[in-house]
Amino acid sequence: MSFFKFIFSKKFLIQLIIAGLLVVILGFASMQWLDYTTNHEQRIKVPDLSRLSLDVVDKKLTEMDLRREILDSANYNPDFPRYSVIEQVPAAGKQVKENRKIYLTLNPSGYAKIEIPRLIGRTKRQVIPTLSSLGFKIGDITYKPDIGKDVVLEMRANGKTLQEGDELMKTTVINLILGDGSRNYNSEE
Repeated sequence: MSFFKFIFSKKFLIQLIIAGLLVVILGFASMQWLDYTTNHEQRIKVPDLSRLSLDVVDKKLTEMDLRREILDSANYNPDFPRYSVIEQVPAAGKQVKENRKIYLTLNPSGYAKIEIPRLIGRTKRQVIPTLSSLGFKIGDITYKPDIGKDVVLEMRANGKTLQEGDELMKTTVINLILGDGSRNYNSEE
């Protein structure tokens, strides 16, 4: 029997039709199984969790058959309560399936502590931008007699004199004591 006769034979055509029907039936059955097991039509609207504490978040997510995972703490944001949710993924209002993880970013308890760099002996023009870029606030600027005009002689915060390496909370107000340039070499004698 030649190849062409076999392809057009009744036996081969019946086998081909049976194979085609099996592919269609298996494809249809697998799609139905996937719809059933993946809850294809089920949707849960993600709640807005911003500004909520973790115990409230846990209660809300448990009621909705959702889970949470804390990604990280962000930089402290004074506009949000401590230990509350700042950001969530997926965002509020998105549609998800049951048992989905909601990823949360929390507000820490306060600002991070920042180390004071070596600034004594530098000019006001150098020190103010440095402190501001670190997140500190500049308070009172006072002058006392010294040979250097606008040279930082002391830094104070909360009534204490600051030294290089001291750690302060971000946004702490730092008062500067600068030289007024009134002393000269001859007046010190």
